[in-house]
Amino acid sequence: MSNVGKSFLCAALCRIFTQDGYKVRPFKSQNMALNSFITPAGGEIGRAQAVQAEACMTKPCVNMNPVLLKPTTDVGSQVIVRGQVYKNMRAAEYYAYKSKLIPVVIDAFGELEKEADIVVVEGAGSPAEINLKKDDFVNMGLAKMLDIPVLLAGDIDRGGVFAQLYGTVALLEENERKLIKGLLINKFRGDRQILEPGLKEIEKICKIPVAGVINYMNVEIDDEDSLSFRLENRQDVKAIDIAVIRFPKLSNFTDFSPLESIENVSVRYVKKAGELSKADMIILPGSKNTISDLKWLRQSGIECEIKKAASNGVGIIGICGGFQMLGNRISDPNGTEGGGDIEGIGLLPVETVFENEKDQRQTSGQVCELNGIFSPLSGKKFHGYEIHMGKTVTDKNYKNFSITNTGCKDGDGCVKENVLGTYIHGLFDSQDILDAVEEMLCGIKGIEKGAKTDYAQFRSEQYDILAENVRKSIDMDMIYKILERKI
Repeated sequence: MSNVGKSFLCAALCRIFTQDGYKVRPFKSQNMALNSFITPAGGEIGRAQAVQAEACMTKPCVNMNPVLLKPTTDVGSQVIVRGQVYKNMRAAEYYAYKSKLIPVVIDAFGELEKEADIVVVEGAGSPAEINLKKDDFVNMGLAKMLDIPVLLAGDIDRGGVFAQLYGTVALLEENERKLIKGLLINKFRGDRQILEPGLKEIEKICKIPVAGVINYMNVEIDDEDSLSFRLENRQDVKAIDIAVIRFPKLSNFTDFSPLESIENVSVRYVKKAGELSKADMIILPGSKNTISDLKWLRQSGIECEIKKAASNGVGIIGICGGFQMLGNRISDPNGTEGGGDIEGIGLLPVETVFENEKDQRQTSGQVCELNGIFSPLSGKKFHGYEIHMGKTVTDKNYKNFSITNTGCKDGDGCVKENVLGTYIHGLFDSQDILDAVEEMLCGIKGIEKGAKTDYAQFRSEQYDILAENVRKSIDMDMIYKILERKI
């Protein structure tokens, strides 16, 4: 099922196989997520596959995730094929169309297979969704097409893991069951001896060996979607409190993972007006439906709290959709998000018009000379990516956020006093920016900076920790025999 930890387990195997000297590539034929990434070539893929590519120590490419669905409403998604927008589709329309994407998926997998010793394939949701089996190319349908051996993972932390595993196996067809070579029990806490009788019984019932029991791990690796534990409102507020608005259509919340690595900083995701009163900085993140989320912001009373905080000198940052909301007006003449105009929050002198063509590219540049609380960012270099449908025009009398080296059409942001907006995703991944933000926040609070964190090194260490724990928890001899078709 969803959130059993498939993305993490795939990232762990990617790292393990890479450590063992193999050339490894991740693959997920179809991803549904609002956390996405722009490849060096300018294609859009799911963030999970970019993370897994990083675990493999290779650059991400669109072949790793040839089909990406980005939900725009409860019954529709933007369909992205080979990194480019195809069109918006309602669910019924997509399921009638999806069989046409099978050749695209097979071709993408074939391209990866040519350059890799091992391809680690991630499924999606559950392989036992019997209403969705027709034309499936992401779970057992793909496994059958390409004769891929399968590991079936269950989440013991939620309870009912044996029912999860048995129920899934029972709902599969016989030719699908034969492809499952091992069972994995993930997120285990407790005494393994107490679990042993259950392991023996599930092996007997399913006629499939248990390949491993993986202990619950707290590793700082980007999560795939809104089921992330990061989105829960934490109570362990530290000396510096950053509040990120949890929009209903929140996207790319992984932008803020680096902030969590700063010693004195806590990051909270909030969805009630009363949760903002003590924040030292407020961030409006990306959104897959900016107009809808702006209306929610207004109705919830959070907009008033943001304005109040801004008037009291609190730093406000908007990223992508959040940047658009901070402006004076958003217009949607072509119905990209349903059409219409809406007044923005009015904290930045910008106006946005949605267009049919999506801007998506990796971006590098240097922050302009800034005054006020954001002055520590002045002159800092960064590398990130842009992914947005809107064209934003800034009043010429105000500061742009940065100068880019990648030909941004109309400026990638704007700064007015203690309010900053930018289209740059992944901004805080840049060490210079991360250090400057820490300097800024510590200066505001009048506290000393903590121990310096090398974020790139920190991320690499997290992959190694993940790989070490998973290597200890699963039968790697069995895994290699599965790869060699000996099981």
